[in-house]
Amino acid sequence: MLVMTALFGPIDAADRAQALREAGAAGVFTFEGPHDVFAPLTLASTVGGLDLMTNVAIAFPRNPVHLAHQAVDHQVLSGGRFTLGLGTQIRTQIEKRFGADFDRPVARMTEFIAALRAIFHAWSTGERLDFRGEFYRHTLMTPTFSPDVGSFGPPPIYVGALGPRLTRATAEHADGLLVMPFGSKRFLQDVTMPAVREGLAAAGRDTAGFAVVPEIIVSAGDDHTATRRLLAFYGSTPAYRPVLDAHGWGDLQPELNALSKQGRWHEMGSLIDDDMLRTIAACGSPADIAAHIRDRVDGVSDRICLYQPGPIAIDTLAEIVDALGP
Repeated sequence: MLVMTALFGPIDAADRAQALREAGAAGVFTFEGPHDVFAPLTLASTVGGLDLMTNVAIAFPRNPVHLAHQAVDHQVLSGGRFTLGLGTQIRTQIEKRFGADFDRPVARMTEFIAALRAIFHAWSTGERLDFRGEFYRHTLMTPTFSPDVGSFGPPPIYVGALGPRLTRATAEHADGLLVMPFGSKRFLQDVTMPAVREGLAAAGRDTAGFAVVPEIIVSAGDDHTATRRLLAFYGSTPAYRPVLDAHGWGDLQPELNALSKQGRWHEMGSLIDDDMLRTIAACGSPADIAAHIRDRVDGVSDRICLYQPGPIAIDTLAEIVDALGP
């Protein structure tokens, strides 16, 4: 199984990427958190032999042309090993933090992908750019502003999705699905994969040409306090309630949400019991973590992303990779 793991920021990104590669990681990814999502990958591109991925870059506050330039630059820098992972985020974050529009997110993301493909096509072929959509319009691309995409071609486009509508649309229009980390085996098998199959069927595609990459929260060792708080943060968001509902835990979501609105973040983790913790997160020793991951993604994927509340020790990561080996 191929393992990708996180870079947490630009400071020492190249050194950490090198250490992760030596520990057996197949690649590194970044998320849209307290740092820019591309800067650590720019630095990590100096380390040969690693796949690079944004997991995820939030699409709607960005313009497709800006994002296309960043994607192609990283595809060239990495020698064709870059994947552009996109996400929608949630309405509150898009409208209040980024000051951007969020209405009709599934249609907007579908069109965003189409706009990116049109831009990539114009750069690759020299043909006129003429994309006219409901949300995005791109009708000018002169040679002065057209990059050389190199021999690698444009990068694949993956989308992070949880709900069935966006998951279906991702399977229909994108190159791969990034399975959200707040999840479980039951939700993956009973909700996510049926929606994937529906989307692929609608597009007349088969599973061979579509990547499903689960991201799994990892909590190594015996102290899972930070992980409980992370799960409580996710669980407080209405968009993630379907995962809790799948296990009969849905009533916890409004309770967590109420505490979050009161700023009682440290109390929320105490509401995540052991059953919920070990259902959603892979916990314990490297062998325990590997066993959870193998059971969860069996028959779905041979590539996974390890999501960590904070950087885990390199030697622990190496043991997890070894335990997940062929």
